[in-house]
Amino acid sequence: MPRFAANLSFLFQDVPFLDRFAAARQAGFEGVEFLFPYEFPAAEIAKRLKDNGLTMCLFNVPPGDWNAGERGMACLPDRRAEFRENLKRALEYCAALSCPRLHVMAGLMPEGAKRDVLFATMAANLDLAAEEGAKQGVKPLVEPINRKDIPGYFLASYAEAIALIEALGPDRVGLQHDLYHAQILEGDVTRLTEAVLPYASHMQIADTPGRNEPGTGEVNWDFVLKRIDEMGYRGWIGCEYRPRATTEAGLGWLAPYRS
Repeated sequence: MPRFAANLSFLFQDVPFLDRFAAARQAGFEGVEFLFPYEFPAAEIAKRLKDNGLTMCLFNVPPGDWNAGERGMACLPDRRAEFRENLKRALEYCAALSCPRLHVMAGLMPEGAKRDVLFATMAANLDLAAEEGAKQGVKPLVEPINRKDIPGYFLASYAEAIALIEALGPDRVGLQHDLYHAQILEGDVTRLTEAVLPYASHMQIADTPGRNEPGTGEVNWDFVLKRIDEMGYRGWIGCEYRPRATTEAGLGWLAPYRS
């Protein structure tokens, strides 16, 4: 049966962030993920995880100035030193939170930049992330993100994501397979999931086109989730969607999967 993790950056936004851990547990989730933990002490987050019996599944390396529009820096040649420092900080949080997966955001393409240079830079940064992460059992992940949601995002192709993983080794770098982005980028998410399953270390879901909860859009989630289970995927599936009303009011889709 699929294992679902609540994305606390998207869900339960009617309560403060640190209170969302208890809200997620009360709603039946056993795992959590979020975008960034860095505004809060790692020890406080670790306490919320322990108090609520939750597994920490995934978060992102610091992306740069998020409020100014930055969306990562792994592909940016002039940000290598900053990436190294951000990676160090992220791994410190991974250690404190017992988190085994870390999303490395590619960043936006600078105007006039050569794709081969950006690709090589990202490969080098991922190699560093894999080397440093392996020392504490943390695997870096890459995620293709559609350019409707993030215009100019560098890694917007499953082919390029798989090329990066193959170049560095699937045992060292994994795929963050977000079915919301996949549906926009390629469609036919069941076929695509079958193709990329050997690389997938984590999955995420939201319906399209609104990025709301499953059952509000065009995807047949009963079929897709059943097939994912039949394929043998046993990792976490992050619920990274925007509830149309309250989170609790939109959790009817989850009922068949609650233990």
